[in-house]
Amino acid sequence: MLNVPENKPNSPTVLVIIPAYNEAEGITHVIEQLRRDTPYADVLVINDGSTDATSMIAKKAGASVIDLTCNLGIGGAVQTGYRYAAEHHYDYAVQIDGDGQHNPQDLGRLLSVMMDIHTDMVVGSRFITKAGFQSTFARKIGIDLLSTLLSRLTGQKITDPTSGYRLCSRRAITLFAREYPTDYPEVEALMLLYNRELSFTEIPVVMNERQGGVSSISAIKSVYYMSKVIISVLLMKTLKKRAWENRYES
Repeated sequence: MLNVPENKPNSPTVLVIIPAYNEAEGITHVIEQLRRDTPYADVLVINDGSTDATSMIAKKAGASVIDLTCNLGIGGAVQTGYRYAAEHHYDYAVQIDGDGQHNPQDLGRLLSVMMDIHTDMVVGSRFITKAGFQSTFARKIGIDLLSTLLSRLTGQKITDPTSGYRLCSRRAITLFAREYPTDYPEVEALMLLYNRELSFTEIPVVMNERQGGVSSISAIKSVYYMSKVIISVLLMKTLKKRAWENRYES
């Protein structure tokens, strides 16, 4: 667990960003876990135009909620969280899915690694120790393909490029508040960090199966997803690397 005293003036500030679209079934469990296991963190739910009671339930569970007026998709929802984190000067921001797949108890280890090696992003990978839920067979084939492609493009071994469990430093927060992929963003976000000369690393985590609701990625969308992401990261590789200036203009 993170060895940081709570409620002390010099303690780092941590924001948990939960993008949520129709996650009414499981969002209470996720928020309750966070409040129990990570009391040092503020919890922000980005209600991405849900048609169910996600917003009301999240507020009742004690989270702050931003209600988007329409469904922006995962990229727009997550970037809204990063903009909030930048504008409120959080030291760290972590993405956690609203379906219960990510274990909040792992957040302390993500923070410890970030503080120890001063990297810009720490990604929770389910495939380093291969413990817990590993994904379906078809999706694992796609993840392996993206992992191989991204590892070769960046020169850095990447095992879980689609993991949405990722902790960002202040530098990464400011970058993502300004620039963030709009559609299926996880893989492209890694290439964005690479192009802006920010660093990232992976550590093992144990993920669970979805605790409720339905994934937004259907079989048909999976084909579109793979095609779009592969083309996008190849195009991003052609861009000249340019160092990120660590500043944010609200």
